[in-house]
Amino acid sequence: MFVVAGRVISVSSSSASRIFTASSRNPFSLCVSRFQVRAMADSASPPFKKIQIQRDDTTFDAYVVGKEDAPGIVVLQEWWGVDFEIKNHAVKISQLGPGFKALIPDLYRGKVGLDVAEAQHLMDGLDWQGAVKDIQASVNWLKTNGSSKDMIACRIEITRRMPFEPAWVLWVLLGACNIHGAVEMGNELGRSNEGVGKWGLGVNVKKLMEDGLGNFLQMLEWPRELKLLLTLEEAETINFVCGIVNHVVMLLYFFHQLVWFFFKTIIPYIAKAGVTGFCMGGALSIASSVLVPEVDAVVAFYGVPSSQLADPAQAKAPVQAHFGELDNFVGFSDVTAAKALKEKLKASGIPYEVHIYPGNAHAFMNRSPEGVKRRKDMGMPDEDEASAALAWSRFTTWMTHYLSA
Repeated sequence: MFVVAGRVISVSSSSASRIFTASSRNPFSLCVSRFQVRAMADSASPPFKKIQIQRDDTTFDAYVVGKEDAPGIVVLQEWWGVDFEIKNHAVKISQLGPGFKALIPDLYRGKVGLDVAEAQHLMDGLDWQGAVKDIQASVNWLKTNGSSKDMIACRIEITRRMPFEPAWVLWVLLGACNIHGAVEMGNELGRSNEGVGKWGLGVNVKKLMEDGLGNFLQMLEWPRELKLLLTLEEAETINFVCGIVNHVVMLLYFFHQLVWFFFKTIIPYIAKAGVTGFCMGGALSIASSVLVPEVDAVVAFYGVPSSQLADPAQAKAPVQAHFGELDNFVGFSDVTAAKALKEKLKASGIPYEVHIYPGNAHAFMNRSPEGVKRRKDMGMPDEDEASAALAWSRFTTWMTHYLSA
């Protein structure tokens, strides 16, 4: 038995023996590993860029990889910390599909477990509520710092794509606002030889309108010869009606262009960010779908949060989850926990998928040579590359759908 997210997790006796004797096979003693625990997370080796993120009164390190203008994904560590495997996953994610911008927040503040005992010690000491705040700060950093589109380039692009001149819009709105004044039907309305009257703000605005709508305005004007045959009251009435029609048409055109502009230009540039995680990070990623409203999509690998941390039935972001059929971390990532999660997500009403992979145990996504060896040392020898490839494919489809415009 060991503790995950505040719960006692049961495994088979043989597995437990292999897990808790793994540290004895480590060439480093526990004391030595404590001195070396920061070594891996402190190094921001290429292709990662090390940044610092602030939330509340604390600052933490994070590691970013991927295209600057790609949709952002927060990648959450296993109980080991920010080690080689989570960095492998982040690099993989940055290269999937259209490409993503992956960010790994350092939840352990620079510490990395080099063996099972150290990893257990670090996870036991994790402030889970604080970790959720780290996730929220990471998501907001991605959205603020160009996730989905570089912000400066975004502003330039939006300005370039504007389908109307700002000055033209200003004149049209001023003219429309003056319709109310036209109701008074002043004496100069019918006498104006400019044909646009008081509500049109004169010949200059008429020209601006004509530039925007071609000759449509001229089609609505009544001939000058007809003016001479009408009384002042009749001329005022016709001018008033023509002015109203002109401005209604202009406003309809303006709002049509505004709606087109919003849906075609603004919405695709709204920054979006997802969260994914593995084992401990998987549980936290599901918790983020409940507790972090800024999250747009979640993919969780073999981990379910405790009810004290978050109730998946209250999830607000789409969740995709992956579990191994042979996972024996009872109550955390075994098949029973996976099925219970599915019922919770169903009750939430959000889009969800729960996938169980036959013949696979816990952490089956760890395919690096070091990761495979570590899994074998922990009694998980399955070698199913096809399942990992399928899971990545599903991950890509899910994140692309919910993070892309």
